[in-house]
Amino acid sequence: MISALGLDLGERRIGVSGCDRLGLLATGITTIHRRSFEADMQQLKQIIQDRDVTLLVVGLPYTMDGKIGYQARRVQKLARRIAEAVALPLEYVDERLTSYEAKQLVYQQSKRVNRESGIIDRKAAALILQQWLDQKRQDSTSHARMSHDLENNFS
Repeated sequence: MISALGLDLGERRIGVSGCDRLGLLATGITTIHRRSFEADMQQLKQIIQDRDVTLLVVGLPYTMDGKIGYQARRVQKLARRIAEAVALPLEYVDERLTSYEAKQLVYQQSKRVNRESGIIDRKAAALILQQWLDQKRQDSTSHARMSHDLENNFS
């Protein structure tokens, strides 16, 4: 069972997503409109408690050439602070272009997008978490295939 929370950390908003217990599908939950760290953590802690979350997955905005730039360092700093405040382990995924992809998905669904509504932030958080879930599933499939191949070679 998987109980991860995906976060798209921004200066004004935090997109929050969750997944089903099987770890197959990520969906946007809410957007936290940032006020103060303490107020933001109060909202996040409530979500964590309600969903029995055991892991945070944060999108890291690498530069287009794959390096950790200024923005990624800021996100890492905030992510570590959040993980410490909620006492949960933290993993990162490459979130290059997730905000752009989220906007495209929202526009394709013909939804009117008010920048302050947080729809894009939730969708970006869901894309981040879905990427992590897909990678975990791919890793476990590769590991299972490799174990099976090893067993057959020694039988």
